[in-house]
Amino acid sequence: MNKLGIVVVAVDYRLAPEHPYPTPLDDCYSALTWLADRPEIDSTRIAIGGASAGGGLAAALALLVRDRSSVTPVLQLLAYPMIDNRTVAHSDTAAYHRLWNERSNTWAWSCYLRDADPYEAVPAQHPSLTGVAPAWIGVGTYDLFHDENLAYAQRLTAAGVACDLEIVPGAFHGFDIVTPTAPVSRSFFASQCEKLATAFDASTAP
Repeated sequence: MNKLGIVVVAVDYRLAPEHPYPTPLDDCYSALTWLADRPEIDSTRIAIGGASAGGGLAAALALLVRDRSSVTPVLQLLAYPMIDNRTVAHSDTAAYHRLWNERSNTWAWSCYLRDADPYEAVPAQHPSLTGVAPAWIGVGTYDLFHDENLAYAQRLTAAGVACDLEIVPGAFHGFDIVTPTAPVSRSFFASQCEKLATAFDASTAP
């Protein structure tokens, strides 16, 4: 990313329904550990993140590396992450759920989970969030994931995990992708860059 002068690695993880849980998550884990082992990479200054389903995988990856790996991300950057298979649309905002609605979400989770244990596979249902990387979560008020993202941020905070929550009034799911040059989208991106810069700077502090 030119703005911060950092290397960005995008994971071409395998997709459900052909490849349900845990394959996509395992692909992300393999990519992270591969990156951390590269001699030109400082493994103490790695952030993980994603948007929507990618954000959900990043949240799941933060839990996985906490339990399995010596890699400790400095930040999990979660843009309107898909983190709870129990999502229910609320009548007062359902009409504004552009691009992704309750029906799409139910189908996607069924493809991803199959018969997996949600307490293991779904970040919002994981029994303990203690010890995961600090988080930044951004979501719009008209996003289907608004309520579950707020609830997850509250759980992270309660678990002692530093979490910054940015709520974008009137924004729908993927708004920054649909209108990347709009002021609200530029501001959303700038917030992510600022949080990344802060996290990387903190990781090098004596």
